[in-house]
Formats: sequence, structure tokens, C-alpha cells
Amino acid sequence: MSISIYQLKPKFQQLLQPLMRALVRCRVTPNQITLATMLLSLAYGAALAWQPERMALWAGLPALLLLRMALNAIDGMLANATGQKTRLGTLLNEICDQVSDAALYLPVTLAGAIHAPLVVLAVVGALLAEFAGVLALSVGAARRFDGPMGKSDRAFCFGLLGLLIARDAAPLLLNGILLLVLALSAWTVVNRLRQALLASAPATP
Repeated sequence: MSISIYQLKPKFQQLLQPLMRALVRCRVTPNQITLATMLLSLAYGAALAWQPERMALWAGLPALLLLRMALNAIDGMLANATGQKTRLGTLLNEICDQVSDAALYLPVTLAGAIHAPLVVLAVVGALLAEFAGVLALSVGAARRFDGPMGKSDRAFCFGLLGLLIARDAAPLLLNGILLLVLALSAWTVVNRLRQALLASAPATP
């Protein structure tokens, strides 16, 4: 099993239980959380793209990504707690995640010290990794969340990039992180496909 921040999800969910119970009392639905999270990501991504010279926006990116991670966890918790798991919710969860990733990560191309093609390749790698996770369903396996560069790991790396951009870090360091994200995303694609095949293989008599 590969190492990933995703493995901390159960403990993270425990911390979010009070907020989840409050949302249940307010009759907030999981799909509302999912869509609101995407809209928040689009708005913050637009702000970064509009004013990439504002270092405060880059410094705030880690907090926004942590909030997004919390909201992404809460929509699933709400669905389970209230019996509102639906096929529409599953579809929204997948597509909204990919839209949010692109909205928040592509503006990094506008940071002066960044090699823009690396950002684009990293985002494409992220999309392929999530596609590989969903593709497992087509061979009869469960949706794969294997690392080493899953959604939470990418959020950590891009949050770190935001802080480093705000502190005017050396281009070599910034682009090095992007290369690492790209390499680990490729590894993740292979790992998820391999684990999907193993999980869906017929039992040996």
C-alpha cells in the first residue's frame, strides 16, 4: 500500500463531526456542499488569475485548500449520516473535484518564477490519476484512491507552492516541486490501474 495523506482521512473526519452534525440540523444537503465547494474554488482561482501579483492570495491558498478538503470530507459524511447517497451525488463529487483542481492549480502558471508547461502537465497528470481511480469501476473493482499523489497530496504540494510563491522562493525549488508532483502523479496512475486489476482478478481455485 502506497503512502498518502488520504490515509489520515478517518481521523480528519472525526474532527469534523461537530460541524457535520450542525449541518444536519440545518438541513444542508451533500450536493449543496459539493457545489458550494466547487464555486468557492472557482472564485478563488479566478482571483488568483486576475491578480497573480497579490502575494496575500498565494499565502492564503493553503488555508483555502484545507477548507476545500474539509468540505469534500463533509459532503460524504453528510450523505452517509442522512441516507442521501445518490448517483447524482457520486457524479457531482467526481466532476466538481476535477473542475476545482483545474481552477485552483492552473493560475500557478501566472506566477513569474514558474515554468508554465510544468503546471499544465501537473494538472493533466492529476486528471489522469483521478480518471485511473474511476476507471477501476469499469473492471469491477472499487474506486481507487491509492497514492502516492492523490487529491490530498496534491493539495498539500500546491498549498506549499502558494506559500513559497508568496515568499518569493527560488524558481529551482518551485519548479522542482512541480516535477515531483508530475512524477508521483504518473506513479499514481500506474499504481491505481495495477491495484484495480489485482482487486478485480478472479480468485485462484
